[in-house]
Amino acid sequence: MLNVVIIGASGYSGAELVNYINRHKFARIKKIFVSKDSINIGKSFSDLYPEYTNIINIPFDSIEDFTLIKDNIDVVFLATDHNVSHTLVPLFMEYNYIVIDLSGAYRINNIDIYLEYYGFIHNYEKILKKSIYGLAEWNYKKIQKAKLIAVPGCYATCIQLALKPFVEADVLSKSYIPIVNAISGVSGAGRQPNINNSFCEVSLAPYNIFTHRHTPEIIEHLGIPVVFIPHLGSFSRGIIATIVCKLKTNLKLTNIYDIYNTFYKDKSLIRIYKNTFPSIKGIAKLPFCDIGFTIRNEYLVIVTAEDNLLKGAAAQAVQCFNIRFGFSETESII
Repeated sequence: MLNVVIIGASGYSGAELVNYINRHKFARIKKIFVSKDSINIGKSFSDLYPEYTNIINIPFDSIEDFTLIKDNIDVVFLATDHNVSHTLVPLFMEYNYIVIDLSGAYRINNIDIYLEYYGFIHNYEKILKKSIYGLAEWNYKKIQKAKLIAVPGCYATCIQLALKPFVEADVLSKSYIPIVNAISGVSGAGRQPNINNSFCEVSLAPYNIFTHRHTPEIIEHLGIPVVFIPHLGSFSRGIIATIVCKLKTNLKLTNIYDIYNTFYKDKSLIRIYKNTFPSIKGIAKLPFCDIGFTIRNEYLVIVTAEDNLLKGAAAQAVQCFNIRFGFSETESII
């Protein structure tokens, strides 16, 4: 049994982590933490999430009390803001824990990106260089040996999973940059109340064009430029993205399917559609990334969908946990 601590457990992604780890055969939750100023300190997990009444009644503790239980911990999950993770990761690395970070603080190798896109100066370049990017279907071997795993962003996950097979197969035309239009539910903005993610205020609209934090992450790890246009939609959870790319030569639908099947045939959390397209309804509250496609002449249109809180966050984090410790990749996930 591995002893696990979850920090940021009151947020949407943190809550999904608590659920997954609570039902994991080989892990035990030692404590769940929130910030020192949180109004949830002392409350039960099921007070915030009543669906877990009599299932998960663990109390929330203040992160200030962490040092009281710092011994006998194997893994720390961070479901925290990037500023918090940036500070906490070095501390936990000193304690020699395995750290799985869901924030953006250690995803990108180019240290200059953090000031431009995240608004802070990254002070831990040596640790950043040791971070393993947790795109689970593609970095399996590196994750197996990792001390620090940076779970990809939600948009970055579904976009890369859709495009990476074609980058690896070298069939995309360099004369046409892939165009990505993606729509996320409001849970991607977090649990804190905000007028911008109120259902009474939200209308389908683009935001942060060319400046979204996931843009440099996608480009760095995908290895090609993309034009990424994120949108906020008036639904609670899920992401759906439509990607337009150009191929070097005309390929048939069967060729596209064969490329996907070559890379994902043994990947349980990737579902490739034939003759239809994914939807938000098809992935909400499920841990999969669904991919469909169509083609005309040399133009390929890919539609990909995932639950931003699961495959885009908690499910992939637990998938990385399972890979790191040699468990079944889908233990407690499906």
